[in-house]
Amino acid sequence: MMQRRFVLSFALGLPWLTRAHAAAGSKVDCIAPAKPGGGFDLTCRLLRDMLRLPLPSPTAEVELKYLPGGIGALAFDRAVTQQWSDPRTFVAFSSGSLLNLAQGKFGRHPPSAVRWLATLGLEYGAIAVRKDSRFKTLQVLREQLRTNPAAAVFGAGGTVGSQDWVKAALLVKAAGSDHRSMRFVAFEGGGQALAALKGGHVDVFCGDVLEASEALADGELKLIAVLAPRRLPGRFADVPTAREQGVDLVWSTVRGLYMGPGVGARDRDAWALTLRRIMQGPEYARVLERYGLQPHALTGPELDDYVEGQVEQFKDLARSLHLRIR
Repeated sequence: MMQRRFVLSFALGLPWLTRAHAAAGSKVDCIAPAKPGGGFDLTCRLLRDMLRLPLPSPTAEVELKYLPGGIGALAFDRAVTQQWSDPRTFVAFSSGSLLNLAQGKFGRHPPSAVRWLATLGLEYGAIAVRKDSRFKTLQVLREQLRTNPAAAVFGAGGTVGSQDWVKAALLVKAAGSDHRSMRFVAFEGGGQALAALKGGHVDVFCGDVLEASEALADGELKLIAVLAPRRLPGRFADVPTAREQGVDLVWSTVRGLYMGPGVGARDRDAWALTLRRIMQGPEYARVLERYGLQPHALTGPELDDYVEGQVEQFKDLARSLHLRIR
């Protein structure tokens, strides 16, 4: 298992946290439940940058770990069945995790099986192609899909029913074709899917802005649409939305963290308070801007209600796409 170590600073104004870190050698773990390079990886790096913000705090060592398997399913199942209880261990999740949970892909576990900690921000979906792609714009891609739903090979992290598969399916449906006839290649995380796009093994990447942005740096890829209600600010301001190009498709993805079910409520609430205080500061707004994320800070009962509501909505969406609810 690949690992990277970071030195972080964070607020330790809570007595329980001071004792916990002293007992554990001042170490915090963030688990990205996929291979490196995707959205979960970036969520843990976002946490790293959050905790590096200037606060009166001692220094702690944080270890970023990878636990691929089922785009989050393995980590979720282990957290529940093994009753993870370490208050210094966080697991990254996204809207895609909630979609998989709604379909029963995380095992027979209800949303309440873990302790949801916080959402750190929100990003929007993105459609990327190679610079030399025949699909120069989303309109061109849509027209090809209208006459032939198998005209393009989509690649993304996750299998049939994953959030990136859903984006491709909704794009094909918006073109007036049957999404069940599209071609889709599944990968263990967005990093692998982007590598496949660069290598010419797939034609179109359906993912999120955050995970695609780093792959754009070398100039081999380009975004042909963002799945946002309006154009994004900053470096993505020149990328048109799908709506601008005649495709009424918006997809938002939350980035957040959960903890094991064995973690005490007091510990979870203390961490939630620490993260909430960080997210309320002006420095955090600059971190979000650097990542291309929008504010979306939820903790405590508000987050629990959000998760429950999203899971129910995703069940309805899955049924509309003829997906099986286990």
